[in-house]
Amino acid sequence: MHLDVQDLRNFYYRSALGRAAQASLRGRMLELWPEAKGQTVVGYGFAAPLLRPYLKEARRVMALMPGPQGVMPWPANMPNVSVLTEETCWPLETGHVDKLVVLHGLETSERAFDLLEECWRVLGPGGRALFIVPNRAGLWARRDRTPFGFGRPYSPGQLETQLRKHQFLPERHLGALYQVPSTKRWWMKSGPAFEKMGRRLPTMMAGGAFMVEATKLVYPPKGKVEPARKLRAPGVLEPTAKPV
Repeated sequence: MHLDVQDLRNFYYRSALGRAAQASLRGRMLELWPEAKGQTVVGYGFAAPLLRPYLKEARRVMALMPGPQGVMPWPANMPNVSVLTEETCWPLETGHVDKLVVLHGLETSERAFDLLEECWRVLGPGGRALFIVPNRAGLWARRDRTPFGFGRPYSPGQLETQLRKHQFLPERHLGALYQVPSTKRWWMKSGPAFEKMGRRLPTMMAGGAFMVEATKLVYPPKGKVEPARKLRAPGVLEPTAKPV
């Protein structure tokens, strides 16, 4: 079940906890992808809060938002790049996306299998996808006051298995959202310290969410390739060399 776009907007742009979550997720993403000059960057679900750093240098940036969730104009005071789309039929050509960010899209989808197929389709050769999902063992998945408390939370192993089934190769992992999901003043003030400390922990000890960067696998044709056979007309002998 998808969340409503108004609730997502209010969380990320109009609440202190949401802005802190946005900073944590964006900071970790920029560790993996510091720039996207001349590339096509696409976000699906509600990835708009993370895409702003790429607006200046990227060749094209698009924020795809599924129909059950709804869409909002984005970015503010700039030409709109957000698009309302079918969950498993994106208005993109095959193999033209260099960077794909999926946030609040996979765990809330009732058609996760088809959604991952669409992610694989649009990703180009050498392209990379970043899947951000709630951590099943984290505190954020247990609080329904944030968007990370809805849908199906994952463990790192569960997400990796699902990605491999759809011809994605998981390559790098990062944790995020190490601060406590509380709006109380003390927890909010200590949030940056928790985030800084959490980045030094092993990935398996991820915070409220974890990120998996994956690349697209394209398998070669199976079986032994036989050499092409020569075609000759019936009754025509194969030419032979004559002695000099």
